[in-house]
Amino acid sequence: MEQLPVRTGMGRKRAFALMAMATLGLFCGILLWFVPRLDLAGAVLLGLGLAAYDVWDQLFRRGAPGN
Repeated sequence: MEQLPVRTGMGRKRAFALMAMATLGLFCGILLWFVPRLDLAGAVLLGLGLAAYDVWDQLFRRGAPGN
């Protein structure tokens, strides 16, 4: 009987990546709360968007690294 490859730890990787993304968003939210500037908000939104795309691309679209 042939065994399928086991993908261990993928749920943990996704959980930590999403937790890191939430922490980055919280940090940027606090930054914008104390420094309410429109240009800073644009830069923060651009950075958060790029980080969110990278997390989605690495963890959800292509699957686990090495697969």
